[in-house]
Amino acid sequence: MSADAPAQPPLQIRALAELLGTALLVIGGVGTAVAAPQTGTVGIALAFGLSLLVLAYTIGPVSGCHVNPAVTLGALGALVARRIAPAAAGVYVVAQVLGGIAGAGVVLAFRSSDPSFDLAADGLGTNGWGEASSGGYGIGGAITVELVLTALLVMVVLAATARTSNAAVAGVPIGLALVVAHLVAVPVDGTSVNPARSLGPALLSGGTALSQVWLFVLVPLVGAVVGALLHRVLWSADDGHAAVASTSTPDPTTPGSRR
Repeated sequence: MSADAPAQPPLQIRALAELLGTALLVIGGVGTAVAAPQTGTVGIALAFGLSLLVLAYTIGPVSGCHVNPAVTLGALGALVARRIAPAAAGVYVVAQVLGGIAGAGVVLAFRSSDPSFDLAADGLGTNGWGEASSGGYGIGGAITVELVLTALLVMVVLAATARTSNAAVAGVPIGLALVVAHLVAVPVDGTSVNPARSLGPALLSGGTALSQVWLFVLVPLVGAVVGALLHRVLWSADDGHAAVASTSTPDPTTPGSRR
């Protein structure tokens, strides 16, 4: 780190950025799924991916644009250096969960203005398996896609942010990874890969969504650990690459790192 590296924003500002960012991700992605289901899987996937890309430019320089507890957990296990302090990670996760609830509340507010809307029947972009899966997939399918796709997303996040200190530039491959995840998993379980994205809509919807949300909290966190471990293995084979990353591209959420 250079001596003239700018100080990072205070933790409360970064937490606010994570809260707002997660809320906007839910509004953009879940809002599209709920208000414009005619866009189909491709439209929903693009809504999530483009929302994340926009947020990378907006709050990336402030908080690193995690907007996902699984990504924050993956940042704790980064190979070269821990990307975020444990205490800050806890604050981030709380902010992300609150943001997910707030975003779901906004979606519910505008969707409820449609007289034909029935929360119990139409849902709120929640995740689920069995009868709650649009493709009729069982719990095994949901576990598989959430584990694999969250691991993929976290690997992309760690690799992209290690190669550049510009969170906006890193947001391009990360946003595309989120698009791919949704293209695969929307028909299976609605796609989570983000506990905060799943928890907010489930809490407001209740019923089956709330009874099944444990999977969409637990499995993405396990997937994040798998992704961080795979990243560790891949990067441990390239000491030179890792050495460059450790001196030139710290994540902005690391105390004292440059952005």
